Amino acid sequence: MMTRCKWMRRRMPAVMGALAVALAGCAALPGNQPLPRLFVLTPKSTFASDLPKANWQLTVSKPLAEAGLNTARIALRHSPVTLQYFARANWVDTAPIMVQTLIVESFENSGKIVAIGRQSVSLRADYSLIPELREFQAEYDGASTPVVRVRINAKLVKMPQREIIATITAENKVAAANSDLESVVLAFDTALGKTLKRLVEWTLRTVPPKKPRR
Repeated sequence: MMTRCKWMRRRMPAVMGALAVALAGCAALPGNQPLPRLFVLTPKSTFASDLPKANWQLTVSKPLAEAGLNTARIALRHSPVTLQYFARANWVDTAPIMVQTLIVESFENSGKIVAIGRQSVSLRADYSLIPELREFQAEYDGASTPVVRVRINAKLVKMPQREIIATITAENKVAAANSDLESVVLAFDTALGKTLKRLVEWTLRTVPPKKPRR
């Protein structure tokens, strides 16, 4: 009669082989899911020709945003009280970090400012721009094609006194040309571009020229 130990030794290769196949199948499961498509937006590059030349330095903080917008997922609304996301579609970074980068690049593209950087960079700035991302979603109001809404509130703070000298609300809505995702992203790009242009031009016109040192 075969002892239990001998039976187990004979069965062990088959058991281990079956386990290896099962684990391989589990490891392959994530690969069956399509990766999300990544989308990027562009900075603003055209501005009014009469913008003043700034002789002061500016830092831009990462925009504040509610949890629903503080994500790399592309947000949409079917009603004022719901927030959803496009399936398998992401921004290249979280929305606040992406918008911060685009604000900095837009200021650089204006060619009107001496120095501009993120607030995390050790730059001795004269002013700090503190934005808040209030709206950043595609909105479906019973129509087949959405309207993209972008709204940024911003405070302009004098440093190092940390004194708020001005505030602004810049908002734009742009209808997508079609219902496909690429058209929706292009509407995001247009709406954000208009908002960035307003933000850059307002900042450059609001801050008074820096007095030269004696």
